[in-house]
Amino acid sequence: MDDAVLSLGMLLATSLGVFIGCFIVVPTLLGIARFLGFYIIVEERQCLVYVLFGKIKLVLDEPGLHFPIASLSWRALLVNFFGDVRQVDLRLDQEYYRATPVNSEEGAPMGIGVWYEMWINDPVAYLFKNADPRGSLRTNVGNATVRNLSNLKLSNMLEDRHTMSKMVRDDVSGKSTEWGYALGSVYIRKVQFRDANMIQQIEEKVVNRLRQVTSAIRQDGTNQVNLITSTADRQAAVEFAKAAAMRPYIVGGALNTIAQDREVAEVMFEILENQRMLEGNVNVTLIPPGLRGDGLTQFLTAGQAVQDAGGKLVTSGAPSPPPIPPALDPGS
Repeated sequence: MDDAVLSLGMLLATSLGVFIGCFIVVPTLLGIARFLGFYIIVEERQCLVYVLFGKIKLVLDEPGLHFPIASLSWRALLVNFFGDVRQVDLRLDQEYYRATPVNSEEGAPMGIGVWYEMWINDPVAYLFKNADPRGSLRTNVGNATVRNLSNLKLSNMLEDRHTMSKMVRDDVSGKSTEWGYALGSVYIRKVQFRDANMIQQIEEKVVNRLRQVTSAIRQDGTNQVNLITSTADRQAAVEFAKAAAMRPYIVGGALNTIAQDREVAEVMFEILENQRMLEGNVNVTLIPPGLRGDGLTQFLTAGQAVQDAGGKLVTSGAPSPPPIPPALDPGS
């Protein structure tokens, strides 16, 4: 039992010693070694400049583990006491310079928006040759924009941005390197009017132009529709005229063919005559067979009908004629 308790105590003591050594002692010793300049870790796109007594002693711009004491010897121990270690960020940066005032050749007040990239290519020049290199670069870009883009034609300002971007970049690049900055891409992102009255006038002109174009398109469409309609009407009238001219020719040809057979022609004309008689509102009198001469006269005299009040036909004199067949009754 005592051995188990002793083993457990030794295990806890060992674990506590490892914990203190790994998380307290080792980081403390590494921090002291880093402070005294025995080693330093340089990250990606980072530069460290060692300054001692106002002089640059060491520049580290390669990422990885470095040992300043190997280069500075005993002076590395004095840098953090009597000097300074300055960190410079070498990563790519960008900035947008808004509404740089310029005037076009026609005198229109314009605003140019310039977007540009830059990075530090000389940390020493960046730190010691200019108190505000970023502000100086911004001012240089603005001056180059005004110097190169003023008095350009308004049409070129609104259309040819690639050429304007190249002009600004070529003018700035040579001067920016003196301050440790390297200029990357330069792009004219926005060209705008600075006069509110001019903007309103341009909007009115654009609206009027759009109305004119819309009206012209609508009128052209109406003209096209009218042209199509008139063409269709003309073609239809031509076809109807042809049909009207062909009808007498067709009917005449058919009658000419029928007239070649006399019996067929007589039957056809008799049928047509009977059809016209049936279609017309006329009275038809049927004469019984056997009545000739005076008998016919007596039949016609005696067969005069008088319509009574009830709408019935009443005959006087001779007996009433036989009824009219339904097929020949004009009232049916």
